[in-house]
Amino acid sequence: MSAESTEKLALPSGEEIATLGQGTWHLGEESARRQQEIAALRLGVDLGMTVVDTAEMYGDGAAEELVGEALRGSREEIFLVSKVLPGHADRLGTVAACENSLRRLRTEQLDLYLLHWRGQWPLEETLAGFTDLMDAGKIRYWGVSNLDVDDMVELTALPGGDAVAADQVLYNLSRRGVEWDLLPWCREAGAAVMAYSPIEQGRLLKAEGLAAVARSLGATLAQVALAWVLAQGAAAIPRSGSPDHIREIRGAVDLHLHPEALDALDKAFPPPGGPTPLEML
Repeated sequence: MSAESTEKLALPSGEEIATLGQGTWHLGEESARRQQEIAALRLGVDLGMTVVDTAEMYGDGAAEELVGEALRGSREEIFLVSKVLPGHADRLGTVAACENSLRRLRTEQLDLYLLHWRGQWPLEETLAGFTDLMDAGKIRYWGVSNLDVDDMVELTALPGGDAVAADQVLYNLSRRGVEWDLLPWCREAGAAVMAYSPIEQGRLLKAEGLAAVARSLGATLAQVALAWVLAQGAAAIPRSGSPDHIREIRGAVDLHLHPEALDALDKAFPPPGGPTPLEML
């Protein structure tokens, strides 16, 4: 069958978000690039890439500060995502970390707040912090990042844990292990899957198998790589600090992957043949 990239992804609440968003890892770290990065974020929003993903870890808050500056005046258009570091993820620490993120982002509320990866604190502690933040109106939804199936099963067995909105994981053509069990589990549970590093931080752009498909479609390698992720039912959050690159990758939403293209991609980047531990970058 053919695959169409879709523009919207449903959260468990039924609310729909843009499937192609914008990541911010390593943005805001070089003053010489700041205005270009701000322009790229603003253009992405104008083009419908309204999910903006950041984290307190990114540049020790520098990315959040950049996002806060870039998105002044357009907050209502944005589905804003940030993350708490595992070392901060006890009940009180989660609340304090979120409040610091809100200050840097110049906003009163996050749309989605994620545990960045699992660390020393029990999931019950982090969940309690998320609950406090929701009760205070400081976050709308909560979720996780880099949690595998066993972690998700444990989380959703906790009181209130089945309200998890999303799991953000490393997923792209060269990292397909989640297709064996995590992706089907999330679909069954209703949790959205968000793919970070969907172009493998640019490394996929050197893959001849991807280049051949891109040539056959008259598309760029980045567009094909992103269209493939979107066709799997996941959201993608590629990072870009360049307006020209933003214009390019926006084309992924409109790209049609015909059966021959999908078969060629499967041959070049085979799906998993069995359980694979969740990978991280």
